[in-house]
Amino acid sequence: MLVTGGAGFIGCNFVRHALAKDPELRLVNVDALTYAGHPASLRGVAEAFGSRYTFVHADIRDAEKMRSLFTERAIDTVVHLAAESHVDRSIDGPLDFVDTNIRGTANLLEAARSAWRARRDVRFHHVSTDEVFGSLEAENLFCEDTPYDPSSPYSASKAASDHLVRAWHRTYDLPVTLSNCSNNYGPYQYPEKLIPLMIRNAVAGKPLPVYGEGANVRDWLFVEDHCRALDLVVRKGLPGRTYNVGGSNERTNLEVVHALCDLVDEVRPLGDGGNRRSLVSFVADRPGHDLRYAIDAERITTELGWVPDHDFVTGLLATVTWYLENEEWCEEVTTDSYDGGRLGLNT
Repeated sequence: MLVTGGAGFIGCNFVRHALAKDPELRLVNVDALTYAGHPASLRGVAEAFGSRYTFVHADIRDAEKMRSLFTERAIDTVVHLAAESHVDRSIDGPLDFVDTNIRGTANLLEAARSAWRARRDVRFHHVSTDEVFGSLEAENLFCEDTPYDPSSPYSASKAASDHLVRAWHRTYDLPVTLSNCSNNYGPYQYPEKLIPLMIRNAVAGKPLPVYGEGANVRDWLFVEDHCRALDLVVRKGLPGRTYNVGGSNERTNLEVVHALCDLVDEVRPLGDGGNRRSLVSFVADRPGHDLRYAIDAERITTELGWVPDHDFVTGLLATVTWYLENEEWCEEVTTDSYDGGRLGLNT
């Protein structure tokens, strides 16, 4: 199995999950180690899994390197997670997202097509996002047939890569599957994202910046539940099929921040007896900020038997606990790459 982006948030969790679940699996993890992918997120993996695990420092934009990986490592399965993934960063620098998410995906598809030819015992799984669907009204849910309507350079680049994967299936009969997931949270998420950023700021007593009025709604999916879903789709999903993966945990951004404040207050009370909700500050909204995302996960539940193990309460508690116990990891991965400041202002 080739996992791209396996030093990132979802990737490092999936690498651990896949290797632990299947004792026969040999896994090659390729990552460019940009700001959001860090060796610290893979600490202990090589020691735990020995020769079954290989790390390759490479960029999916390097077409020749990707081709050589398929032949040299006898790859028969791909889980493609590598991507530029932060909406705010895509607002500030959209061309990096076009280059990595679109051209990088095309490189991998061509490498797989060249290596596999007419093989049917292979699988290319492409991991995408619910953001490709745009913004939802109050009562609807995203299903696999929802028309694409991306709002940011990030979601547009992911939409384009989704279309490429489907095109390679229809034109070249490449055995592919796709998944579109809702907002992930959990251990090893780079601290620029909402939940880890708010945990770190709350612990430090810093302001908790909330976009607009905090009314934007997201469906939250614990990363370990997502990893189980990916493993199921890779092994049992029908070629050409798309599966939506969601946690059925809709919360407004302000509700999420308040819940985090309360959890951090319980574990590390402020010396003056105050509460961290008072640290919330409302800031200018993100340009093109979609109001609501929510996933209908009936297909993956009905066809593959997947259901999430974590509700938002248990998942958030596990996440807060992990970050409080791993503050050194947060410092290590953000040194010289992110100071906690606002991104996405297009200034």
